[in-house]
Amino acid sequence: MALAFRNGPIEDVHAGKVCPTYDGDPEYSHITQEEMRLIMKAAVDHLYTYLLLKENDTAAYDALLSFGEKYTRAWDEPVLTKVIKGISGSSSK
Repeated sequence: MALAFRNGPIEDVHAGKVCPTYDGDPEYSHITQEEMRLIMKAAVDHLYTYLLLKENDTAAYDALLSFGEKYTRAWDEPVLTKVIKGISGSSSK
């Protein structure tokens, strides 16, 4: 995930100064629509590329995962947030 999200446009937004007036106030947007569009476009493009690599070039995909792990070793493990019907291994809720 570091390669898809963190090392992209979101890092530019994150690196900016904190607004002293509205810091932490959820009533106000903290990023512009254009920033959000750039963040999501970059993430989608990266994930698409990684999924194609996984399917078509497993050696390159494995090398990419090994590289990404250098950034994420101290991160929490992911948690399944929603079970989707029809996905192998999911419950029939």
